[in-house]
Amino acid sequence: MVRTRDSLRISWLLGLVIFQAGEATADGTVIDKVYHPYVQPLEREFEFRSSIEHDNADNASEAGIYRLGYGQSLNDSWFAEGYLIGQQSHDNALRLQAFELEALWQLTEQGEYWADWGALFELDKQRSSNSMEISSALLVEKEWGRWTSTANLYALYEFGDDIDNELETALAAQLRYRYREFFEPALELYKGQYTFGLGPVVTGTIRLSGRHKLYWEAGDIFGLDSDTADQTFRLLLEYEF
Repeated sequence: MVRTRDSLRISWLLGLVIFQAGEATADGTVIDKVYHPYVQPLEREFEFRSSIEHDNADNASEAGIYRLGYGQSLNDSWFAEGYLIGQQSHDNALRLQAFELEALWQLTEQGEYWADWGALFELDKQRSSNSMEISSALLVEKEWGRWTSTANLYALYEFGDDIDNELETALAAQLRYRYREFFEPALELYKGQYTFGLGPVVTGTIRLSGRHKLYWEAGDIFGLDSDTADQTFRLLLEYEF
């Protein structure tokens, strides 16, 4: 049974998440991935993920963002990853758009406190311009029985010669049911200035030989306002070894 003090903390966290969702102002779509605040020692991975938007109005064609990355743990608390980012425009041309460096810092041991905490740091450099984006996120995860709730609260700063320098915020959240290791249904919420989306996601892990395993996510996020694409299909594949 949840203690009174834990109930107050949980209520405070939910209030913060709701407040952040209402105040988020990140440019562009923020539908991408919900990060978990954990680092596995000696882990290495190749990752592919995509977010493909589709609008029903005017028979609009699809546009998408694709990431290909390699990452590895540096120690028990830090995980670093680098990405090549491609963008597919409405004319179906796929171009290398940006480079990204990412570091995840596990702040607490799993189960040490009422929730598990981590931090994420990202640096994004556009390939064809002098603009950059740096961001940090507070990662929070809490388990109740078979349920797991996760929130990523972002602060982002964009700067460069051809854009307006500005500080922004964003939210990504997930509620997941741990049914089986290979099949865990979830519901995800994303909020930004030009994004407000909600939809079902399925995740799972397939264990291979030794430390090798394949982790996957697939979801369909539906736009809840006129600025968000009607549907965004997102896919993630991680080969961990």
